[in-house]
Amino acid sequence: MSTPTGYARPGVAGSGAIACGLAACATAIGPVRVLARSDASAWRAEEQVEDLCKRAPGGNAANATITTEIDVLAECDLIVEAIVEDYDAKTAQLRGLAAACPESEFATTTSSLSIGALGDGAGVADRLFGLHVFNPVTRMDLVELCLPADLLRGIGDRARAFCAALGKRAVEVPDEPGFVVNRLLFPYMFDAVRMLERTGLSPEEVDVCMTLGAGHPMGPLKLLDFIGIDVAVAVGQELKAGDGEAVHGPPETLQRMLAEGRLGCKTGSGFYEYADQ
Repeated sequence: MSTPTGYARPGVAGSGAIACGLAACATAIGPVRVLARSDASAWRAEEQVEDLCKRAPGGNAANATITTEIDVLAECDLIVEAIVEDYDAKTAQLRGLAAACPESEFATTTSSLSIGALGDGAGVADRLFGLHVFNPVTRMDLVELCLPADLLRGIGDRARAFCAALGKRAVEVPDEPGFVVNRLLFPYMFDAVRMLERTGLSPEEVDVCMTLGAGHPMGPLKLLDFIGIDVAVAVGQELKAGDGEAVHGPPETLQRMLAEGRLGCKTGSGFYEYADQ
């Protein structure tokens, strides 16, 4: 049954930045359950959710339950999958959730993968929608909401109400690689990387041009570090696969950084160095 908030018992499968940010926002609505894959991930997620609840409007860390047991999510009416941007990993997670939580509806925070393909691969096509939130979730107001045509009746209305309850602005987007934001944003950031390759400019020089000259809050190379080089490469590969345009694929520099483990803020090294990581 629908509630004014769309869903009364949400869960989040994942323990990274997006998962914890979404969970922190959801604590303002009521109880939320977070599924981590290991005890170590659960400990980190508990600390992160508690910290993020201080930044989320109305956040209440007491409403968050962190677990490594999938059965704890069995009574959730919505479970949001928020793990690594990989088709096989996401479909495997969704299949496991569907088996353990047969009455639940599902969403995915994918930033580039097809919602229809994920739903088909996991066997939940009629109850899976796209809920693409943006990092940091506690501060970013947009949700790209992707509602496939074959969803069960009522899910779309519940999804819209849930976004509103989170305090987010939902924009319904088509099921195509990158949706709207990443479809426009990543080619811009990739072009900044190719400019480095061509000209020998420093990351700082490129970023200063875009922050001071175009009024952007963050330069494209700093933003790639913030997003994560691994995520950027995965998104670029999906964009290129979608239309075959070479310009949409990840530049050689990013692929080399990925191979070297220089993933940006999360590893302490990317286009910039982060001594506090």
